[in-house]
Amino acid sequence: MRTAQNGPSPSATEQAIIRLQQIRKIYKVGVERIHALAGVDLEIGANEYVAIMGASGSGKSTMLNILGCLDRPTSGKYLLDGQLVSRMGSGALAQVRNDRIGFVFQSFELMARASALKNVELPLIYSNVGWWSRRKRAIHALERVGLGDRMSHRPNQLSGGQKQRVAVARALVTNPSILLADEPTGNLDSKTTVEILALFDQLHREGQTIIIVTHEEEVAAHTQRIVRMRDGQIESDLPVQEDKDQHSQERRIPTSDDVSDAPSGFDADNFDNERIPDNGRPATTTQAPEPEPRSPQSDEAGHEPTPTPARARWASRGASR
Repeated sequence: MRTAQNGPSPSATEQAIIRLQQIRKIYKVGVERIHALAGVDLEIGANEYVAIMGASGSGKSTMLNILGCLDRPTSGKYLLDGQLVSRMGSGALAQVRNDRIGFVFQSFELMARASALKNVELPLIYSNVGWWSRRKRAIHALERVGLGDRMSHRPNQLSGGQKQRVAVARALVTNPSILLADEPTGNLDSKTTVEILALFDQLHREGQTIIIVTHEEEVAAHTQRIVRMRDGQIESDLPVQEDKDQHSQERRIPTSDDVSDAPSGFDADNFDNERIPDNGRPATTTQAPEPEPRSPQSDEAGHEPTPTPARARWASRGASR
């Protein structure tokens, strides 16, 4: 299995926007030490489109927090645009988050009483940008995501997909180096999910570096590269097609060639003719019901013997009583 060291990495001519070197994150809970990240190495180049996947507890959320400068690693180096940010103070990290990183959240995180335009302007309030320039950049960001006609609408007047578009516009208004999306389609229906993923595809074609944290294979399939995490480490780091081939091989249906792995009593010769139900186990054969027991006086064919005259007289007496 290929790891981050052997997987895709930016070429010599391609600038590495993100470089993680032996990143470790340890949380202390009482006397227990939880290793959320255990020596992660990762590089992401300019204009890459990457998905980070993993089960609950795999470390992907901790990875997102460190990439977004929301948390510091316990050890290791994190370089963003060539600048060492893993040892910055809180004020410097806040400036990096505002200027270089755009965030898109699953729950939108919009101000309920503000218009779409005001929500998008918000990150620029903390920058040295005048109000007129701020307004123009916010309008451009909303037009970029197709909401030029919804600028004065409040969140309760927008659909789920439109809210997420506002959130994307807010993330883009500072012209960030990277766009971090945490389960961006988690609260959307299937139709709206397609629309938001099409928007991310468009942004990537325009040159935006995008990192999506997701557990949905359909979302990850839109990216160029999938980084899978397990137990605080990178389990695999592959281009999308190679990742798909590898995991389809792991999930393939057994064939008659898998005799060595077959359970005892399994008839490999007739495997292809057996019926395999949805639970993956060979169906059991239903036995025919046993014949009903015959009367001790019946013959081999199952017919009762012809009653004798004496038996007939006793039967008639019983009926008369």
